[in-house]
Amino acid sequence: MRDIFPVLFGERWDEARAIFYAHFAANHMKQLRPLLGAETLLKTLRARGVYLAVVSNKTGRFLREEVDELGWSDHFSRLVGAGDALFDKPATAPVKMALEPLGLTVGAQGIGHTWFVGDADIDMECAHAARCLPVLVGGGEGSDFTQFPPAFRFDNCTALCDLISLLSEPILQGACGAR
Repeated sequence: MRDIFPVLFGERWDEARAIFYAHFAANHMKQLRPLLGAETLLKTLRARGVYLAVVSNKTGRFLREEVDELGWSDHFSRLVGAGDALFDKPATAPVKMALEPLGLTVGAQGIGHTWFVGDADIDMECAHAARCLPVLVGGGEGSDFTQFPPAFRFDNCTALCDLISLLSEPILQGACGAR
């Protein structure tokens, strides 16, 4: 929003932001639906001791409210939303913030050490920039993944969970979620 609203609304972008957030605050919980298999995936990863964080372009306050509403707060060590870091996705600043509790730095461990699971092209772009393993869940309808392709693509969280169940624990040293 802080990047596109000034372009769309010019000098009145603050007013547009206020209108958008007022509407969103009044309605976002009504539309909240977890992805198929998401809760099972989170429980599976947590049972294996995998570090989980969320990097989202949803405003941090709303992100945390939604995670609380779903009862998933205990699954995540960090919830980083839009406005929480100096820059938002696809910049790496929110990924850096998400990885801080582990003492990891963006890209230092190389691709594959940290998984970045997302459902949109901006998630894959951010994963590539942060040198995380880009994992796409869902169709990513209307998205072009030519420039930033996912390393793995799953139809839903259940399919990803099935793979996780097959992997040995040493492979899963870290996972970073996106929404």
